[in-house]
Amino acid sequence: MTDQKPTPAMRPARPEFSSGPCAKRPGWTPENLSNAVLGRSHRSKLGKGRLKDAIDRTREVLGVPADYLIGIVPGSDTGAMEMAMWSLLGPRPVQLLAFESFGKDWVTDVTKQLKLADVEVLDAPYGKLPDTSKVRADADVIFTWNGTTSGVRVPNADFIAADREGLTICDATSAAFAQDLDWAKLDVVTFSWQKALGGEAAHGVLILSPRAVARLESYTPAWPMPKLFRMTKGGKVTLDLFEGATINTPSMLCVEDYLDALRWATSIGGLAELKARADRNTGALAEWVAKTDWVDFLAESAEIRSNTSVCLKVVDPKITGLSADAQADFAKKLAAKLEKEGVALDVGGYRDAPPGLRIWCGATVEVSDVEALTPWLDWAFAQVSAELQAA
Repeated sequence: MTDQKPTPAMRPARPEFSSGPCAKRPGWTPENLSNAVLGRSHRSKLGKGRLKDAIDRTREVLGVPADYLIGIVPGSDTGAMEMAMWSLLGPRPVQLLAFESFGKDWVTDVTKQLKLADVEVLDAPYGKLPDTSKVRADADVIFTWNGTTSGVRVPNADFIAADREGLTICDATSAAFAQDLDWAKLDVVTFSWQKALGGEAAHGVLILSPRAVARLESYTPAWPMPKLFRMTKGGKVTLDLFEGATINTPSMLCVEDYLDALRWATSIGGLAELKARADRNTGALAEWVAKTDWVDFLAESAEIRSNTSVCLKVVDPKITGLSADAQADFAKKLAAKLEKEGVALDVGGYRDAPPGLRIWCGATVEVSDVEALTPWLDWAFAQVSAELQAA
């Protein structure tokens, strides 16, 4: 089916290309966490100080406006999104942009759990964006900035009206620290540490604009509110939650790890360099794709292509001519072959996405490792193709 290729001479120094939890920052060791506040209350002066430091450094690196609130919340990005939706939705029509699996999850929550009636879903298949010209200024809009499972991102926030009446709720978990977020157009932003900065899991970040705060203080949802979602008391936002206090007990070891990543981000040049590193990584893959006939990006155009969760599809006619199950099996064998060789770990496409590979190219990945990986991708394709032919 294809010519056999020699085993590549070079190997990626770090084969961690998982899309979450993602690769640790270059040079990371457990010793970096030796100053963690362990065996102490997170509400102690020292513990609360570390949490406030994490909030302040987040604001600095991401350029979050001074009048936006930043809170550390339980449940990763999912927890932050659930807090926002359960607390804010209801008084206005809702539109959801769904172009990958997590966006579809938010559709389920709004329609099946909250059971809101005035809901419109703007969807698109994997590889494409919905028609953003249909986004209404009078509705609350929920969308992912970067589709972690589709490799598709919104190129900008031009589709959001500056004089909007509704709120924008943005799941930015694989976009933060790698792409420009248009804060003036965003009222709620969520992400998790485990994505673009390679932090440890289970903690989310929730960022609220003054407009979102005004909604919290003027609207009471009709449904019971679990303790983990409560952000107001007596009709006012609980500001302590955004100054280092937390609703439940955080892992101070994970907080220290996040602080380490934020310090590293600042030391290399902040957001500008984080974006540049991700762009270089994706660029290295793009150069290889351009000269390789068996593979292409899942994103239909470069304008909407993610620079973090890069999704690839097999386009060789001998493979695309197979049944859907056989194509999925081929993609799984590609990922398994790469993992067995220890050159790329956890690069299988997301379970609900079209068959293919998903290679994390965020800032914690070195471009030299991406460049070393591409010959192995060709090698694995040749190996699995030969096995298929021989079967």
